[in-house]
Amino acid sequence: MLRLLGRATSGNVQKVIFLLEELGVPYEREDYGRQFNNTGGDYLKLNPNAKVPTLVDGDTVIWESNTILRYIANKQGAAALYPADPAARSQVERWMDWLLSALYNPYLAMFRDAKKPAAERAASFAADEKDLGAQLAILEGQLATHPYVAGQSLSLADIALAPVVARCLDFPVTLPALPATKAWRATVAARPAFKKATGQ
Repeated sequence: MLRLLGRATSGNVQKVIFLLEELGVPYEREDYGRQFNNTGGDYLKLNPNAKVPTLVDGDTVIWESNTILRYIANKQGAAALYPADPAARSQVERWMDWLLSALYNPYLAMFRDAKKPAAERAASFAADEKDLGAQLAILEGQLATHPYVAGQSLSLADIALAPVVARCLDFPVTLPALPATKAWRATVAARPAFKKATGQ
């Protein structure tokens, strides 16, 4: 059985749970993370970054959450979520990469500071807030013309983005209206697999 190492509250762990639940793949999740003081020592032999998640599949160990998603989808033959056609796959992968290259930095900045009093926020908070809105506006443009992130049906792009974007929309910060993104979030959030992944 697959072992998923990582705390249930991590957005990067939640995306993996979302996929596993969506596909009905048996797994066991084990609490790992800095708050458990167990990402050093032997864990570093599995993941030298001392971060979560890590997936253990027999003798195969995978880290980096999007790589884990690709591994599971490939192993399970989940072509509906991760198409084999190069052009169709590029539509999925570009948004998975965009999450890490464009959205993640302002997301982390808001995650750290959004709930703090204004006097305790980082000096870059206003710029990070503006950047978050700008990045979500890019996603909004896609979702305004497509029901799902990579097109007409659920894919790894939605699974990768959903836990993080849901948090972004709930931050107590000023964002554009984003009606299409909010509608997409509601659609994804209604799926039993997402509810299980996020503890709803």
